[in-house]
Amino acid sequence: MTPLPPDNHVHSEFSWDTDVGSMERTCARAAEIGLPSIAFTEHVDPTPFSLAGSGPYVNEHHRAMADENLVLTPPPLDVTGYLESIERCRSLFPGLRILTGVELGQPHWNASSCAAVLRSGPFDRVLGSQHCLPHDSGFAEPWYLYPLRDADEVMRDYLAEVVRLVGSDAPFQVLAHIDYAARSWPHGEFEPGRFEDEFRYALRATAASGRTLEVNTRIPLHATILRWWREEGGETISFGSDAHRPDAVGHGFREAAALAEAHGFRPGDHPDEFWR
Repeated sequence: MTPLPPDNHVHSEFSWDTDVGSMERTCARAAEIGLPSIAFTEHVDPTPFSLAGSGPYVNEHHRAMADENLVLTPPPLDVTGYLESIERCRSLFPGLRILTGVELGQPHWNASSCAAVLRSGPFDRVLGSQHCLPHDSGFAEPWYLYPLRDADEVMRDYLAEVVRLVGSDAPFQVLAHIDYAARSWPHGEFEPGRFEDEFRYALRATAASGRTLEVNTRIPLHATILRWWREEGGETISFGSDAHRPDAVGHGFREAAALAEAHGFRPGDHPDEFWR
């Protein structure tokens, strides 16, 4: 049986958007299920965004961070506390390879603040994510925009922004969740074939940038997108559960590994390497 891949996209109590995270309990769960390594890629999100309406971040924990206009400016990462916790967990779980990391939100919009974080400590895994789109005079996530605009237009705008992200010189290795906007798709099951040209263009740009595509298991990556990645020149993939609670680490990895193997990807020489 193929061993489980490393989980290169995990959040703990050091990410602003989880009030149930625990680095120690996540490590315990990762060791229990046999993950070879885990990367705590905590959020670095300098972009303020609207919390008005209803969506995945509209709860008391997140509202408490928003201003009177329901605009949330995520707090900065406590790098010192985070790195201390990493070292403590490495001593508690010597059989588990524990990597440092960050998930940079819109790093092509926030170059100076993201660069400052990267200078503040050693980070083994750096993810680049597109979470927001411009809206009015601010920014909003897809779940906020779908009730206000044509859904197809939102998806196309999202993928166009992904192209700008990977075409920039922002310092990240892995494009996280290219299908992020599909998580809140408002019209039943999401069919990527409806946006084949846009997905292929974004995948081709990602491959040309030399970056790695993430197979995010928060929702299973559609097999068609992985096939397009191969066809557009993609050479490496990274697996990420995007877990925000300990019991979600490595979620869906057996199925994701089987999907990757079916499309010709294989583990690297070392357990914590990207698949090729």
